[in-house]
Amino acid sequence: MYYVYILRSIAHPEKIYVGYTKNIPQRINLHNNGKSTYSAKFKPWKLHNYLTFQEESKAIAFEKYLKTGSGKAFAKKYFL
Repeated sequence: MYYVYILRSIAHPEKIYVGYTKNIPQRINLHNNGKSTYSAKFKPWKLHNYLTFQEESKAIAFEKYLKTGSGKAFAKKYFL
């Protein structure tokens, strides 16, 4: 399974991070330990939402969509 996840910064609640992974707990741990360049500045993070995909290509496509202008609006309306 593949997951598209949405994190919200605890210290900066206006900051959102979208990514995809096969292992959500491991990935959140990496974000909270400063191993991701962008997210290190806004740690700690908490999991806000995630979606499950059977195909990696669909997870990657949805993650990319959520990072576009219309995708951000969609996420704000339905997930945030």
